[in-house]
Amino acid sequence: MTNHWIDIVNSDCIFIIGSNPAENHPVSFKWVMRAKEKGGKVIHVDPRFTRTSQHADVFARLRSGSDIAFFGGMINYILKNNLIFKDYVVNYTNAAFIVSDKYEFKDGLFSGFNAEKRSYDKSSWAFVKDDKGIPKKDPTLANPRCVYQIMKKHYERYDLKTVSKIAGTPEKDLVEVYKTYTETGKPEKSGTMLYAMGQTQHTVGVQNIRAMSIIQLLLGNIGVAGGGINALRGEANVQGSTDQGLLFHILPGYLPTPTAAMPTLADYNAKNTPKSSDPMSANWWGNRPKYVASLLKAMYPKQDLETAYSWLPKLEPGKDQSWLSLFDAMLKGAFKGFFAWGQNPAASTANSNKTREAMSKLDWMVTVNIFDTETGSFWRGPGMDPKKIKTEVFFLPCCVSIEKEGSISNSGRWMQWRYGGPKPLGETKPDGDIIYELFEKIRELYQKEGGAFPDPILNLNWDVATNHVFDPHKVAKLINGYFLTEKTLKVGDADKTFKPGDPVPAFAMLQADGSTCSGNWIYCASYTDKNMAARRDKTQTEMQAKIGLFPGWTWAWPVNRRVLYNRASVDMNGKPYQPEKAVIAWQDGKWVGDVPDGPWPPMADKEKGRYPFIMTTEGFGQIFGPGRNDGPLPEFYEPLECPVNEHPFSKQLHNPTALIFAGEAEKRAVCDPRYPFICSTYRVTEHWQTGVMTRWTPWLLEAEPQMFVEMSPELAEMRGIKGGEKVIVENMRGQLWAKAIISERIKPFTVMGETVHQVGIPWHYGWVYPKDGGESANLLTPSVGDPNTGIPETKAFMVNVRKA
Repeated sequence: MTNHWIDIVNSDCIFIIGSNPAENHPVSFKWVMRAKEKGGKVIHVDPRFTRTSQHADVFARLRSGSDIAFFGGMINYILKNNLIFKDYVVNYTNAAFIVSDKYEFKDGLFSGFNAEKRSYDKSSWAFVKDDKGIPKKDPTLANPRCVYQIMKKHYERYDLKTVSKIAGTPEKDLVEVYKTYTETGKPEKSGTMLYAMGQTQHTVGVQNIRAMSIIQLLLGNIGVAGGGINALRGEANVQGSTDQGLLFHILPGYLPTPTAAMPTLADYNAKNTPKSSDPMSANWWGNRPKYVASLLKAMYPKQDLETAYSWLPKLEPGKDQSWLSLFDAMLKGAFKGFFAWGQNPAASTANSNKTREAMSKLDWMVTVNIFDTETGSFWRGPGMDPKKIKTEVFFLPCCVSIEKEGSISNSGRWMQWRYGGPKPLGETKPDGDIIYELFEKIRELYQKEGGAFPDPILNLNWDVATNHVFDPHKVAKLINGYFLTEKTLKVGDADKTFKPGDPVPAFAMLQADGSTCSGNWIYCASYTDKNMAARRDKTQTEMQAKIGLFPGWTWAWPVNRRVLYNRASVDMNGKPYQPEKAVIAWQDGKWVGDVPDGPWPPMADKEKGRYPFIMTTEGFGQIFGPGRNDGPLPEFYEPLECPVNEHPFSKQLHNPTALIFAGEAEKRAVCDPRYPFICSTYRVTEHWQTGVMTRWTPWLLEAEPQMFVEMSPELAEMRGIKGGEKVIVENMRGQLWAKAIISERIKPFTVMGETVHQVGIPWHYGWVYPKDGGESANLLTPSVGDPNTGIPETKAFMVNVRKA
């Protein structure tokens, strides 16, 4: 999130898409309702009328998977009607940048596409640079090769009639949404966009968010109070786990995972450290060598940096190692063992029958959880013969969150410290203790027996316990980082000498020479002279109180900044565009309000000032984004399973770079009469994730006891189905039974002149418990993914529904 939960109250218009926060993110929706009480408008765009829709001032339906058409129409509406916040767009975004003459877009494909490799050579998407290496710009936005004009031409195809034809949204509803939201493009207004898995779980998931970002940049809604692109995370610490390197392609703090093509630290830094020739670009990622060095020293403080780097695992160049790819490799016998820690992939992963079969190829699997799961018991599940499965499964019971101490980082990047309540039940243990004891034993075995490549194991810094009990404070201090040698640095206007063991006060003081350590640079300043995440101080200045910053309540990364890119909330002289809800302001030679995105003066100071988007190489918001795997601008493609065999924007039906796999289990339905209905998964209030906790909770299970499929009265009549009847939902990957819920909340769409029906199913159920609760929705979802992240396309796939 660029902003935070409380900040939603500052919004003049809240645009909600791909989520149902009234039921699934109630804390966020509290602030949505407070904004509405203050006069803010609420827009909800969804295939289904939900409890969120009930509170919306404007509701519009769209077919699942047609989001980019919807957003492309809004971009066209903004440009056609000249509704941009021009000063913001010219001064703070790359709209004025000149793009290479080699760049082109033709019939659904960008220049550089290699059909055999199903990937792009991105070199033609580059910007033209002057003799100093600085991108050329046209502030008049008139040059036909500038980003603004290229974008304008790209989206002129997305007119109201065409968007309505493919998205199934009536033209009048499109106009109402577009008109209502684009009013936030006025300097004194702000609008926020809230999204969840309904936006990301697509083969164009990243480009869905890119499209939202483009709209927000055109309207000047990034960096301001009540603005931003704000992800509604699915559980309390999803943000924190991502920050700490949960995903295969990043190390803690969003540092790229090295590949085998980078054998030395110098190779890694040369490949992953961007360079800018523009003195006004902060180019903050240019500091990456300091953060990598500090991470290496957190892991191996007694080793030189080159040795420590040589011990880091390396990815195979060009090989995707994302979630879907992991199970595809597992199915082919690539792994001997697997730790399923706090997860239930036999129910949560797309194409779950494939996932379960993949687990049968393992020699062993360890599952760490609080209840039995479809994963832990996959070997005795439906269609399995335990006698033929070689996988040995170990179950380690862990305690629940309220029984352990430590921090979580919420959607708004707030690191909040929690204290343990009840003692862990029986022999259950906190995850930290399980990990600690496991590694202690592994290291002991390496010491006794040796093993392949022992040095990384034997030399790892494992000072994470006190009296052999996992100590979250020690880990938090290591994540913050401390000095390893004596160092004298400038602090303000004075020099200060730091001794070994002194905490590093902020990430600006991390060093590339190995004299500092930090387990995660973005969390540097979170545990200094005290545990900042444990703070509960509600004190605010008058300026801060106007927008609810609460800077003394817990701690937000980075450096307690509550609104990212907040230098874009002021004009070139540092004067807030919105004085009544200012985030920062330049007063008497200094910034006041939130922690600014860097200490430099405003942009009007051409010598010391800096551009506001400090994490981009050029310093500008990226309307045109050359780094994505499927194009520099969002382009509409159908989901890989869809009800049509053509669309009006190009002849390219699907994302040509989408993550796909070979094999019988990977067949897909495109305009297949056997599977004529669109299906999407979603959540209900009473259950959480795959239901591992909630299905075992009697009162919640009583409220939502069984798998169901929600459908329109029109579809029910067509198939002769009555409410409460048991029906079969099926496709070429599997089938499951569900109770029919017939509801006006879902209505048929008119797509390309044809009536198209959509149904919805929750994904919280599984065969383990209760016995009559139904199976996982992911038996039906396809194992296809976004080319940038690998996230599966579980929000738009094709099924049949029939009476059981």
